[in-house]
Amino acid sequence: MGISGVPWRGGDVAGRMSDVKIPADQVSDAPRFVADVPIPSADAVHALLEEAYDSFRDVTEGALSSAVPSLQLANPDHFGLAVMGVNGRLHERGDSRVPFTIQSVSKPFTYALVAQAHGIEFIRERIGVNATGLPFNSAQAVEQGVPGPTNPLVNAGAIATASYAVGEGVEERWSWLRNGLSRFAGRDLTLNHDVLESERATNYRNRALGNLMRSFGALTGSPLDAVEIYTRACSLEVTAADLAAMGAVLADGGVHPVTGQRVVSAEVARLTLAVMLVAGMYETSGDWLVDVGMPGKSGIGGGMVTVAPGKGAFSTFSPLLDHAGNSVRGGRVATMIGRTLGLDMLASRPYTRSESDAD
Repeated sequence: MGISGVPWRGGDVAGRMSDVKIPADQVSDAPRFVADVPIPSADAVHALLEEAYDSFRDVTEGALSSAVPSLQLANPDHFGLAVMGVNGRLHERGDSRVPFTIQSVSKPFTYALVAQAHGIEFIRERIGVNATGLPFNSAQAVEQGVPGPTNPLVNAGAIATASYAVGEGVEERWSWLRNGLSRFAGRDLTLNHDVLESERATNYRNRALGNLMRSFGALTGSPLDAVEIYTRACSLEVTAADLAAMGAVLADGGVHPVTGQRVVSAEVARLTLAVMLVAGMYETSGDWLVDVGMPGKSGIGGGMVTVAPGKGAFSTFSPLLDHAGNSVRGGRVATMIGRTLGLDMLASRPYTRSESDAD
């Protein structure tokens, strides 16, 4: 059944919620699914978050990540939701302020900062932008040895991207990257040192990927330094509210809706969203595109962010993951919110023809 997995209860965007289930094959016929309307009133968004929370809070499918030992300590019951519009208004429900490590949700934002610093064509040529169709930690795409063999949202490409952080030495480059990610969030982000040490102790595969990317000329400098910077980025603590703000920066053409600070250019924001649309959910990115129709990114810490360009972003935190490492509850919430608020970029309504069309 794709990303969502179960039917969801549709809601009236005017705020009158119902239990009517709308089949997926009727989506194109419902005007509220069409992405040509603004995000509705605060009351309507609040009511929708309440409904989404109530609909999926008891979902127990999925498992905690086994990729990093410390992530096995996460509370599987945690479930938080947040929405931020390009007007800077934040809506929240549940465990939206519970901290967790950002993990792979850091990847598109790291990519945006590096593309801003070095230029779009420079980084696109070295990392690639195409989906691999493979698990996030696979080396197979890189080993094919073709130019631009991967993308910045899988581990190999993300490690190579981290190698282009600006500065001399690991500490200066890490400071540059952390400051940039903090500008996306609108506040100072800090490391979870327990998770960082757990990742350092087990990241043998990432070190191998770093060496592999260096052998193909996609990574600059020391592969071990690149892995260290990448690992620190994954170990930053965020909340669902933070991810909504970070996504809203991309939705607002690179400007933070609350601080008013330009973080990246509009063109870099567009590039980042394009890559998220293509590869944000790893080997299930096609299912995501069909079910949600918007750029999104997940992380094995349980975070997920979805962006509606020009409108805003919404995020979830729930550490129960599917086989690809994507939050189960998060995917279902994204499908429900996107369709109910009319955010699907691929949805359209039939053109209303008139007599003048015959001319």
